Amino acid sequence: MRKNYYLVMSLAAVAALSSCKKLGELSADNFTVTPTPLEAIAGQVPATIDGKFPEKYMKKKAVVTVTPVLKYEGGEAKGQSATFQGEKVQGNDQTIAYKAGGTYTMKSIFDFVPAMQQSDLYLQFDAKVGKKTVSVPEVKVGYGVIATSQLLQNTLASVRPSLAADAYQRIIKEKQEANIKFLIQQAKLRDSELNSENMKEFIAMMKQINDEKETKALKNIEVSAYASPDGALDLNTRLAEQRQDNSEGYLQKQLKANKMTAEVDTKYTAEDWDGFQELVSQSNIQDKEVILRVLSMYKDPEEREAQIKNMSAVFKELAETILPELRRARLTMNYEIIGRSDEQIVAQFSSDASKLSVEELLYGANLASVSNKEAWYQKTSQLYPNDYRAYNNLGMLAYQKGDLSAAENYFNKAKSLKGNAGEVNANLALVALNKGNVKDAEAYMGKASGADGFNEANAALNIAKGSYQQAASAANGVKSNTAALAQILNKDYAAAKSTLNGVANKDAYTSYLLAIVAARTNDAAGVNTNLKDAVSKDSSLKSRAAKDLEFAEYKSSVESL
Repeated sequence: MRKNYYLVMSLAAVAALSSCKKLGELSADNFTVTPTPLEAIAGQVPATIDGKFPEKYMKKKAVVTVTPVLKYEGGEAKGQSATFQGEKVQGNDQTIAYKAGGTYTMKSIFDFVPAMQQSDLYLQFDAKVGKKTVSVPEVKVGYGVIATSQLLQNTLASVRPSLAADAYQRIIKEKQEANIKFLIQQAKLRDSELNSENMKEFIAMMKQINDEKETKALKNIEVSAYASPDGALDLNTRLAEQRQDNSEGYLQKQLKANKMTAEVDTKYTAEDWDGFQELVSQSNIQDKEVILRVLSMYKDPEEREAQIKNMSAVFKELAETILPELRRARLTMNYEIIGRSDEQIVAQFSSDASKLSVEELLYGANLASVSNKEAWYQKTSQLYPNDYRAYNNLGMLAYQKGDLSAAENYFNKAKSLKGNAGEVNANLALVALNKGNVKDAEAYMGKASGADGFNEANAALNIAKGSYQQAASAANGVKSNTAALAQILNKDYAAAKSTLNGVANKDAYTSYLLAIVAARTNDAAGVNTNLKDAVSKDSSLKSRAAKDLEFAEYKSSVESL
């Protein structure tokens, strides 16, 4: 009996000792993964794991290292590990109480690969109790990765690169000015004034406009006559009016001599206080600040004149340098330079493109069909090799054709030329994004402010960075697949649907994105219709849809493709 008693006690002790060294299994119920399923953001898959060690699980001498592992067909990726220890372990890791158990949070990031769309997230355990390694089975805690953000690589092809615009204006407004000066208290036109250089240039331009009617057109001539503000108001009024009439009469004779007709608009100013103040401000006259103060303090013309004349020394200088400049008539001839019409530009390109200006060539490319635009830009680059715009626009055409290498070469050539602007950097940013080089794209976009197409390129960059709110903001008003993708990722499905419906050249990815919007808004019919349309345009999307967790609740629609 005694032997049997000791045998039983020995077996119990062994069993108790053995059980102290085991930790046992953990259940998926002990863990929560956020988000579930996981989601690819900026080329990575972040995961937050909230775990719980149950009561009386963590032995006092136990050390447990938890490692997230994302398993997918053909491989697996390990995340950042976290280590936990029992109460009697001397270490710096988080301590878990034996009786009460404990909770913890660990974060992990995996580099995204496409196969992760169909994957499972496991937690693996490396455990020891004292010096003895114990086995804790791995636990499946999550599944799959939503990879909608990765569609950026597909929508980039439809992004419109930035065009380097022409500055062609068919009609350019110009003007020619001249001044006729008069002696004090006189309105007579003097020969010395009519033969002055500025009047000779004025009359010469009038004749040139008349001789070049095909490219220039006279609109009108303005006559503004003035008297200086010294003297009586009635005298100055009469002088200014006579100066106006005499100047107009002279112009009418010149128009008649050149067999030209034009409206002559006239006006006069009896006392030119504005001109007086401007000339004084620009002068070096002693006490000019005092004069300007008088002008600001007194609004009555007679009071102004009296106060200024009281400063006798100053007034003498004014009478010699300022007042003579105000006794004048200003002539302004407004005319237009008329450039080639659209038809003339196209005809000239066909006959002899070298006679076209760079602005006419760049403008003409806009008139050409898509298939002929390249010929226009190539000719522009030959005739004007130092103008970056032709190379930028050749790169734009290459990008739209899917020739990324040629596009990059053209953009780099444009960047090497003087005067290159934001559009070149915006386009190089698109090239960098196509290569997955977000850092370079960000550097280029930092120099692309103001570029045509900046907003869409900026939206694409922010998608690549995982900044979805900023991407959606940049995409506001843009009607493209990339803009809609930004709105989907920002969870603004109404805006995304409106954007996609407004895309001018809808393609397979337009329909695929519409299917995602439908799936996220519980529109089964929309999922079915748009997926079928997407696959009809691009059959490769059938296999993508089969793996895409966006459509996990719509298996029948996917299987019917």
